[in-house]
Amino acid sequence: MSIGVGIFLMVVGAIFAFAVRDSWDAVNLTVVGYILMLAGLAGIVLSFYITNRRRRVETDAIDPAIEEEYRVVEEHHRDVRE
Repeated sequence: MSIGVGIFLMVVGAIFAFAVRDSWDAVNLTVVGYILMLAGLAGIVLSFYITNRRRRVETDAIDPAIEEEYRVVEEHHRDVRE
């Protein structure tokens, strides 16, 4: 769900919750409006989370355990040369 769809759901939900005074016996439009606003908010939050997760780039090219092994080997070669 994109940010636009989330905003649309929040607007429609606000209209149902606060502007519509009509009622049916089977459906409470105020509750439907609140549910739509919560769904829109959840959609916006999830959209931000997924977008930021995709942009995150791993900075560690080597596994820390392997990097430590290379560091020990390089130090050993330095000691031998001196």
